[in-house]
Amino acid sequence: MNTGKVVAGVVAGMAAGAALGVLFAPAKGSKTRKKLLRKKDDAIDEVKERVDELVTGLTERLQAAKTEVTNMLYHKAGNHVDELRKAASAS
Repeated sequence: MNTGKVVAGVVAGMAAGAALGVLFAPAKGSKTRKKLLRKKDDAIDEVKERVDELVTGLTERLQAAKTEVTNMLYHKAGNHVDELRKAASAS
């Protein structure tokens, strides 16, 4: 293979790569930083929203469980009181 052709090919490839890099380069650094900060803020807001949903869901489940346990204890206590009344009236 001819060394001149290889060098010419490498130089042409580098020139094409540089041209494409300039054409598709991102915005200025300041714009890129602002874009990254917005994305970071959006991600933080999404995480906060999901945590709030999780906390709300857990709070609702906890309240439902608390209500169910309270009702069970109230019912059980009522049954116990009824048994004590029966036992007292039988004596």
